[in-house]
Amino acid sequence: MKVGSFNVNSLRSRLSVVLGWLSRHQPDVLCVQETKVQDVDFPSDAFKGSGYKYVFKGEKKYNGVAIFSKDEINNVQFGFADEPKDEARLIKAEIKGIVIVNTYVPQGYIPESDKFEYKLKWFKRLGQYFKKNFKPSDTILWVGDLNIAPERIDVYDPDSLLGHVCFHPDVHKALKKVMDWGFVDVFRMHCKEASQYTFWDYRMNAFRRNLGWRLDHIMTTKVLANKSTACYIDKEPRFVEKPSDHTPIVAEFDW
Repeated sequence: MKVGSFNVNSLRSRLSVVLGWLSRHQPDVLCVQETKVQDVDFPSDAFKGSGYKYVFKGEKKYNGVAIFSKDEINNVQFGFADEPKDEARLIKAEIKGIVIVNTYVPQGYIPESDKFEYKLKWFKRLGQYFKKNFKPSDTILWVGDLNIAPERIDVYDPDSLLGHVCFHPDVHKALKKVMDWGFVDVFRMHCKEASQYTFWDYRMNAFRRNLGWRLDHIMTTKVLANKSTACYIDKEPRFVEKPSDHTPIVAEFDW
């Protein structure tokens, strides 16, 4: 089973990129973030004949998440049940016996801002969501743009970037608390190398200079991590004309 996660930075702007990637790589599941399209305008017609079923939750110009699957998508839920006014940042679904939680975590703006505090609270609610609804022994795949580079090797300049909202001690603690419930970083199971990134700013010729961040992740509970056979970052979509500033991360499982 092949699962991808891709922050597309506007699905409609990146339609040809997404459709081309699906056609070439044929993942069983693709989780997409930052679709930036309200539900009524979701480009459903573009995916007719693609072989993929899909569910989505979006907003105009901001946020938005979607799941594409070759198999049936069951038991779909959006957001946190106790906060229905949440932004479009979470979809939960079940596919082939796996619970998939696709998230687009708030970026945080600057550490002194209310938006950063919202990011920390969002992680706290996410942790509570997992504890309330699941057990660590369940088969869970948690993916998405988490807007956190967990380790020093996950950013191009850890000394100067320390304190940024995506590389800050407080968010590292917030992520660790969720991970300690029972998640494994599948990419780091298979790759220990530094300078492996999923995001590069459009400015400063960052992609060509590899001034990147590993912000996009595939986490699983241990039962599924034990079935993982590979996890890698596909830079190909970052080379195309008018790319997203992110690129897909992919995991494969013997499932």
